[in-house]
Amino acid sequence: MSTSVIETHALCRRFGEVTAVDSLTLTVDAGETFGLLGRNGAGKSTVIKMLTTLLPPSGGSATVCGFDVVRESARVRQMIGYVPQALSADGDLTGYENLLVFAQLYDIPRAERAERIGRALAFMGLKDAAHRLVKTYSGGMIRRLEIAQSTLHRPRVLFLDEPTVGLDPVARQSVWEQVERLQSRFDAAVLLTTHYLEEAEHLCQRVAIMSRGRVAAIGTPAALRAAIGPGASFEDVFEHYTRDEAPLAGAYDEVSQTRRTSQRLG
Repeated sequence: MSTSVIETHALCRRFGEVTAVDSLTLTVDAGETFGLLGRNGAGKSTVIKMLTTLLPPSGGSATVCGFDVVRESARVRQMIGYVPQALSADGDLTGYENLLVFAQLYDIPRAERAERIGRALAFMGLKDAAHRLVKTYSGGMIRRLEIAQSTLHRPRVLFLDEPTVGLDPVARQSVWEQVERLQSRFDAAVLLTTHYLEEAEHLCQRVAIMSRGRVAAIGTPAALRAAIGPGASFEDVFEHYTRDEAPLAGAYDEVSQTRRTSQRLG
């Protein structure tokens, strides 16, 4: 019996004459942290948008928790949590109020909301800041709040698109620790994109390196290093598989989005 919670088969996305994601086939298992790596414009965020039902595929197929992302999109959304690059927390609300909005969106029963929100804030180390406006939070606190928002309904799969962009090393480490604690507690699968190679190597059981919309390599970080040669670093692996890549059309939007998020979190 398959333990995969994400499966894609020849998944494609085209924008006019540009193929942003080309014949992507991969699986992610329950409880696994899986990383999508690649240069700007490689197609990472496009993959996540298709898997979270925000963008329809141009071809191929994908399922999340056994539900087709096109035909059963509503069921997919019930199964997942999603933290996008762009800020999803409202700075003019408190941390508690932000979580209350999401509790209502996720149809969490009214009688359970206060307890569920309190536990989420405590779990993310935000209990003492629960009634402060989010505009007064640090970048790391905002990211932890957004992860709390996306996991209130206890999803089976959590999508994190550049979760630590713009954060200082201490805040980044804090987010890593919370992601690992979440996975340990709920056994959720995590699919993340990141430009921080040390983040991927530390967090992910497996990674896929994308180039020109295709998967150029997939495996554990250790196996990919070993395939390059003795003493190879993960940076060497990334350079090996992406060195000849010219940015795809659409990279401007990805860079712009990342920089806006970095500025607002910083």
